[in-house]
Amino acid sequence: MMAHVLTIEDDRMIAALEKELLEANGYQVTIAATGKEGMKVFDGGKIDAVLLDVNLPDTDGFILCQKIRNVSHVPILFVTGQGSNEDQIKGLAIGADDYIVKPFNPSVMAARLKAHLNMHQRLLDARPQEVDESKPDIHVGDLRIFIKRHQVYRGKKEIVLTIKEFNLLLFLARHPNQVFSKKYLFEMIWHLDAYGELATVTVHVNRLRDKLNRVKPNFTGIETVWGNGYRFRVEEA
Repeated sequence: MMAHVLTIEDDRMIAALEKELLEANGYQVTIAATGKEGMKVFDGGKIDAVLLDVNLPDTDGFILCQKIRNVSHVPILFVTGQGSNEDQIKGLAIGADDYIVKPFNPSVMAARLKAHLNMHQRLLDARPQEVDESKPDIHVGDLRIFIKRHQVYRGKKEIVLTIKEFNLLLFLARHPNQVFSKKYLFEMIWHLDAYGELATVTVHVNRLRDKLNRVKPNFTGIETVWGNGYRFRVEEA
């Protein structure tokens, strides 16, 4: 079944270009020119991914991204002319999976969308039929990670993570006490070694820490190794 992509873009020429490009790559595409119209489409049917502009006539794209992320884990990709480093970091920090600045290379945009959809589908396929498994796949201190259920707990409280945050935590936790550079993590988690900004990794690490720290005491397992990268520290027995 073809993936259904929602494009929220008020520039008719850009919207038509994205629609033509995506349909040529086998996607079903719905165009919305305003944030209100976009949310109506999103709430009314099965949407597999969202392409989102920042500057919309009735709302801020960052606000719309947060609304969608609060109710769904589908890939969200900003496609916008608002391309400062601060805007890109903000977009990633509030839950977007990618940030593409106009003018963009159509083939690159299609490749990045496909990569995010493939990763999302792999996680969905990995979920088991039963959700009553009581034994975590990874258990460190009060942190418990259930891989197939895509769930993370600290103590009895579930920590709700996006796909990228979960994959990042899982990768680090699977390789305890090993230091990984931002470049290596970017290539392993995002699978787009030729594109993107390494600041993406920093943003997601900080956001992951913030979520894990919602349970006290603060989680100190993810360490910054200055000049080298990050590691998941586990005390040797």
